[in-house]
Amino acid sequence: MKTDQYSNPGPVFPQSLTDTVSKLKNRLQRQYEQTYPELGDLVRIVLDEEEAKAWELSFPHLFLPDLVEAHITQLGLRPAEIRNDGVPAPARFSVDQQHQLIPAYASC
Repeated sequence: MKTDQYSNPGPVFPQSLTDTVSKLKNRLQRQYEQTYPELGDLVRIVLDEEEAKAWELSFPHLFLPDLVEAHITQLGLRPAEIRNDGVPAPARFSVDQQHQLIPAYASC
């Protein structure tokens, strides 16, 4: 039984990561252009800038959505509603919480 499909996974991982980032960028572009149809050019510029920043980080596909959201917010726009991909959305903190940590309790 052969368990390894590739003898050297090195070349496969970068291509897979490139494909993943490309698909994610396309999905983000569709969602932001649906939210702001009149700002298609701006959306593409933001995505290109933030993709370049994301590639400087260790896992660009994990950081790209947050980088784009922060950039869009900085422009005074509301972030697009990202469709549920089975990953829970990060919790948002309100101003009145004053950055206080609240312990989380897990039910057994």
